[in-house]
Amino acid sequence: MELELATREVEMTDENVEQMLMLAERLRISNGGDLDESAILAVAEATGAPVEYVRLAVKLRTEKEKRSFLGNLRSQYRTLEANTRRCVLSGAAATGGALLMAADDRVSRLTQVALHADYGIFTMFSTIACFLGVYNVMLSRNFRTAAIAGAILTAGMFLMHAVFDLVFAVRVSVDTTMFPLLAVAGAGGGALLYQFVQKYRTKLGMKDPTKERQDLLRQLSQLQEKLNSGSQYTAFLSVDIVGSTRMKELADPLAVEYTFNEYHEFVGRVSRKYGGRVHSTAGDGIICAFDQPQQAFAAAKNIQTGLIELNTHRNKIGVPIVVRSGIHSGSVIAPDAGDVTSVNFSRVIDIAAHLQKAAPPGGVVVSEESIAHLSGGMPSVGSERVRAENVGGVIWLPGRSAVAVSPSVMPPPLPHTKPA
Repeated sequence: MELELATREVEMTDENVEQMLMLAERLRISNGGDLDESAILAVAEATGAPVEYVRLAVKLRTEKEKRSFLGNLRSQYRTLEANTRRCVLSGAAATGGALLMAADDRVSRLTQVALHADYGIFTMFSTIACFLGVYNVMLSRNFRTAAIAGAILTAGMFLMHAVFDLVFAVRVSVDTTMFPLLAVAGAGGGALLYQFVQKYRTKLGMKDPTKERQDLLRQLSQLQEKLNSGSQYTAFLSVDIVGSTRMKELADPLAVEYTFNEYHEFVGRVSRKYGGRVHSTAGDGIICAFDQPQQAFAAAKNIQTGLIELNTHRNKIGVPIVVRSGIHSGSVIAPDAGDVTSVNFSRVIDIAAHLQKAAPPGGVVVSEESIAHLSGGMPSVGSERVRAENVGGVIWLPGRSAVAVSPSVMPPPLPHTKPA
């Protein structure tokens, strides 16, 4: 029991984190930004989940989507811790700037020989790379990270410039004594730059990371409140015909159309009788929504027992209709407040459908969540248990059920019809 509670708690946290990440990403996109460290920290605070758990959720979420090579790099970058990001970007700026400078040296040599002129085509681009590296250092969140990022920028650019010069055969001599000096100079420059930014952050038009996270957290909370305003507890009943494909193959098309229309009307009528409504249909499957599990359970039992009358008087196929059902309940968020039929995607509906597939022909599987809201509790349902999608359920079978069949074996024709 404790293990089940823990599993449910993890699932709830996972759903909350996923939902909040979607909201944070939409906010960032609407503001022209991206899902950065401030957004990750805000989601962690809003959901109560550890920061590393949220970063893992970001990674798993992006891995589910098909992305290009650059898209994959971007998704991996999102999962990095803020200080690590500064160091990675410093290294990227240093490498890019060094590559452009080495390319500029090589092109200058060629143009001097061929055209007797030095155009310096890549000089502007290498300068831009250097400025981007400096700006990245300015974004550091603490003194230590600024110093490390500055050291990586200067020493890394010197080292990679030497490597690219060797690759482009510009020159082969490298003064290695400059490397540690540049690293120290870069660290000192990064530290001074950090102090300068902290002092004049407002004048520079840069946002305070703490305030930015708090603003995002406030926006997330407001959006969450709006979404929760459409939240309501709903019980879903999933009903499906057993072996319907085989039934249609053996019967006249007009008889099939008439009989299945009668079946859909029958299920809708029973649902309305118990205060429910048809949420959606897909082929022979029907999803009905109710305010309370007690209503859904009563409707499911009525559907099973009422099939006798349907099969006797309105079934023209020649084979009795046998259904199985699943019931699950929980909170869903309706885009149109108060209209549960506007809910298109919900784990509650999915679980009801999975429980329906686990039910025996002629039976109903009621989830443990729904049983907790039944007046008679588990004894009013049964004793045989099943599981689907890590959700436990109990099987209800009528005392005098419709003919029980397996999907692969068809029952004999009805007495008043001829074999197909």
